[in-house]
Formats: sequence, structure tokens, C-alpha cells
Amino acid sequence: MSDYRPSAHGLLDLYGCPADILRDAVALEQALRQAAHNAQATILSAHFHTFGGHGGVTGVVLLAESHITIHTWAEHGFAAVDVFLCGSLQPQIAAQSIQAALSAQTAQWREYPRGENLFQAA
Repeated sequence: MSDYRPSAHGLLDLYGCPADILRDAVALEQALRQAAHNAQATILSAHFHTFGGHGGVTGVVLLAESHITIHTWAEHGFAAVDVFLCGSLQPQIAAQSIQAALSAQTAQWREYPRGENLFQAA
């Protein structure tokens, strides 16, 4: 039998973030890397893309334990973040770190268990 444990998948909506942060791919990558570190996740790689002008950024930090992604709409002060961590890691720790780094005025956090029924007896 595997040592699989259910995972937690969190969705974080951040409102009222400064546009300059939401356009800065370097700052966003640093924020997501720090969030992964705070959650004790193992970073494998990262890739970020800036849309230019007044647009935002999309990015992913690939983890041994899954991923953290972000999509920003700088013109609206909005960021959508996806935090998927396996095993005993806690995505809310990463979410709190990202919320602080992006100076969000308000946030909405939703967390969903993943794989709970994987090994249930038939």
C-alpha cells in the first residue's frame, strides 16, 4: 500500500493589490518562492510571463509536492492564486505569505481536499 495522504488544493482571490506589484514578474516569482519556502515545499522550477503594457503576469512555481500558480489583472488590482500541496503541507501558510507580499486589501480563500477517496475499500 502506498503512503499517499490526501492533498489540499486552495484558491486565493486577492483584491486591492497595487498595480505595480501585479505587473512585476520578478517580485511575483520571489513572493511565490517565499510562500513555497514558508510552507516547507520543495521548489523544482519556475516560469513567469509578463503581458506588457498595463497587463499582468502569469506564473507557476513547480513543486515536488505539486504547484503554486498566479494570474494577475493589474488594471483591476486583482490576483488569482492556486496553491496545491500534497501530504501534510498546509497551503494556507503559502496563501498568507502571498497575501502579505501582494499587499492585498481583501482576500477570499477556499480550500478543497483532493484524493480523499483514493484508497477507500470497495
